[in-house]
Amino acid sequence: MTTLLGIGSRVSHAEFGDGVVINLKASGYTITFLQHGVKILKFDAPLTIIEVVEPDSDLVSLFDVEQALTRVLQRWCDQTEVVPLGDKWKGGKLIFKPGRPDLTGKEMPIDAFFHKIVMVRDRLRVLEQRVNASALDDEEKVNIQQYITKIYGSLTSFNLLFKHQHQQFVGEKATVDA
Repeated sequence: MTTLLGIGSRVSHAEFGDGVVINLKASGYTITFLQHGVKILKFDAPLTIIEVVEPDSDLVSLFDVEQALTRVLQRWCDQTEVVPLGDKWKGGKLIFKPGRPDLTGKEMPIDAFFHKIVMVRDRLRVLEQRVNASALDDEEKVNIQQYITKIYGSLTSFNLLFKHQHQQFVGEKATVDA
């Protein structure tokens, strides 16, 4: 097929039946088929065109580019995303006061402590990705993923420091992406 289809184009496939193009990705079309649900097919897949909708001139969304770049940077660099500290904690400090009067306390800027928490979170994510990509059998992967999820759950106490909820730790209620 030489015609590039836009979102909303109606097609028919020999195996999956009638469908509608709902997205274009670098790897091909995302098509919702009436009988078989959502499938991703390469651009050269044998499709019968029922109705053509011209593709937008911008075939890749900025969101897709940002997501792909973020994944590449997180996987190959030791860089972490910028995670802002909650506004009420900016400029604050942690005060560690020992239970015994003969010991001296310690103070630490809260943003330095928060940075370390974010580093733990990001390293857990990298560990999770490496487990998923490893040659371990599925049962071993699931066992390790359960420990990682429990670690996330243990770290939810620090969620009050995050400015944005979507960057917080999520425990056992979360689903783990492969």
